[in-house]
Amino acid sequence: MKLDTVIAKRPSKTVYRDGDLCIKVFNEEYSKADVLNEALNQARIEETALNIPKIHEVTKVDGKWAIVYDYIEGKTLQQLMEEHPEKKEEYLNLFVDLQMKVFEQTCPLLNKLQDKMNRKISQTGLDATTRYDLHTRLNGMPKHTKVCHGDFNPSNIIITEDGTPYIIDWAHATQGNASADAARTYLLFSLKGDTETAEQYLELFCKKTDTARQYVQKWMPIVAASQSVKGNEKEREFLLKWVTVVDYV
Repeated sequence: MKLDTVIAKRPSKTVYRDGDLCIKVFNEEYSKADVLNEALNQARIEETALNIPKIHEVTKVDGKWAIVYDYIEGKTLQQLMEEHPEKKEEYLNLFVDLQMKVFEQTCPLLNKLQDKMNRKISQTGLDATTRYDLHTRLNGMPKHTKVCHGDFNPSNIIITEDGTPYIIDWAHATQGNASADAARTYLLFSLKGDTETAEQYLELFCKKTDTARQYVQKWMPIVAASQSVKGNEKEREFLLKWVTVVDYV
């Protein structure tokens, strides 16, 4: 494997291209369990009807864990949105349609979203009363078994030259309630300061899925709390503001 061409760099991982392959190399301190779980998630999603890169192997490169999978030639939906702002509505429609297709899938062996959120809420460091309230809210929400991406945003969708969309980065995939995943997407737009797109997305999602806006909003404090565990200090501060929001109008 040649690790000459870097196509993405994150604090905990670097993604390289080698011909028709991508090699995602994780930092030495990255949990082996998390690497293997990401590979397992992706392998399970491969068995659904979704277009995703196929895994070729899990290996080690210079003592670091790595996942090798298909390289998908194309542009991310995020790039297309930035290059063609006049097509934003068209791209947002495609974005929500793709997310709905994800929710149409079932994958019984994926981890359960509710279990993951309960675990994360326990790790937040919030006071016991707040944690109790969040756990109670979460456990009272409807329990579904739809595939949830966990990080569904335009940069995780690649559009090939012939217009075929591929969804990448299944590290956080679970099975659970679609509206929880929609709340996560809304917060991802908001975290980037793009509140306009966040609102447009939520309106479109609710319209296309015939979901009450208030229902998605009920998930916001729960999702924000669970996501605050892994964020940097600025993101954590932003997300924890959502935790204190009790009622919506």
